Amino acid sequence: MRIGNLEDLDKSAKSENWNPPPETAPQGRYKKWKNWWYYYKWYVVCGMILLGIAGNIAGSALGLWQKTPDFQIAYIGKAELPQDTISALEQAFQSIASDFNGDGTITVQINQYIDGITNPDGDTAYYEYASEIALIGDISDCDSYFFLMDDPNQFQREFQLLASPDGSCPDSADYSVDDKVIAWQDCPVFSRMELGSYSAIVAGETRSGQNQELLSGLFLGRRCFFTGDTAKYADKCSELWDYIHRF
Repeated sequence: MRIGNLEDLDKSAKSENWNPPPETAPQGRYKKWKNWWYYYKWYVVCGMILLGIAGNIAGSALGLWQKTPDFQIAYIGKAELPQDTISALEQAFQSIASDFNGDGTITVQINQYIDGITNPDGDTAYYEYASEIALIGDISDCDSYFFLMDDPNQFQREFQLLASPDGSCPDSADYSVDDKVIAWQDCPVFSRMELGSYSAIVAGETRSGQNQELLSGLFLGRRCFFTGDTAKYADKCSELWDYIHRF
């Protein structure tokens, strides 16, 4: 037999017993990703952290991570209330309110609007103007149901928004505040509470005192609604007003 024929037979025998190697593509793809992850994993981790921080900042700015308040109170005065006093006010209302929106907590939001500043300083005047615009937005959007004021007569002359005793809007010629507001010091529900003290820096000086003393000159009222739009949970807020008014 020729040598060439022997070689052909040997190749034929080998071809009958030959099996193709296993598919290596998946393993190669895995090694490729493993290698990529080894070099770039910290970039991915840092990117995820930065994305989380950005999302948290955006969510906080839009109020997505904050609980919706059960009701809001607009403070309108010539001087801003210290944060200690705001916290005491929120706790005071929380102690007599209920969970209107059913989210498991009682949340009260105080919105401060500074009005009637006589300081001619340009920055101060701009701040007052911005505060007035914000107050108009609050009224237009029916955000605040309660109003806490140092000069209810001026507020009623400007907006005629304080409700009559039965909750209705006053007559077009009625700009009085009679029976429409409650003096803080004449309201036992709040005036007898222990509200603690405040400390604040005003004009570079530290001032402190008792929250009750600071609030004693204010008046509490509720708003009426001339249109079909109302504040959230207006019925429950009305019940809370009746409770406050009874004492």
